[in-house]
Amino acid sequence: MKFLLILTWFFIQVVTNQFNQSNEFQEQNQIIMDCNFTFEKATDGLEIPSSIIKQLVLVDVEYYSFDEKLHKGQIVINKKASKDIKAIFEFIKEVRFPIAKVIPISKYKWNDEASMNDNNTASFNYRKIEGTKVLSAHSYGMAIDINPLQNPHIKGKVVQPPSAKYDPKAKGTILRDLKLVNEFVKRGWQWGGRWRSSQDYQHFEKKN
Repeated sequence: MKFLLILTWFFIQVVTNQFNQSNEFQEQNQIIMDCNFTFEKATDGLEIPSSIIKQLVLVDVEYYSFDEKLHKGQIVINKKASKDIKAIFEFIKEVRFPIAKVIPISKYKWNDEASMNDNNTASFNYRKIEGTKVLSAHSYGMAIDINPLQNPHIKGKVVQPPSAKYDPKAKGTILRDLKLVNEFVKRGWQWGGRWRSSQDYQHFEKKN
């Protein structure tokens, strides 16, 4: 009798493992590829100082998009922030927080507005803060903008991107009490949604 119980237990374990492996295999084969750049392509088309290039890395990330399907994208990020971003995207995937797409801004010829209008989540872009001569945290790969159409930058009556709308009830919107915000904050990142002069709901940055 004891032998039969052990044999039954063993059989259940084998079947369960095979089932899990089958599901993992199917999931991997069902991933929608949003981006498959090389590092060179992801940083091409812009004059970037070599000192900055050396700080960057191209990271593959997986996320569920608004179609509720698993997608794979890529993000150019500072090496110092890559561990954080990998962990945060694991959280994003686990809780199925919808991300429209994650593609390096080189696809948009380094046009931040074009990337935002496409609801693209991205990090590195060697550019100055609009209206200033100061390099943005994005220039060092130490900032990330998430779902710009759901999470615009609002300063007074100016909304960026202009077609965006901040609706707390909409999917993909970042809220003050959202666990995603805490995932960033506990790793030393700041959220633009808590700024006083303006609210940049899409924006997270970490001091270099």
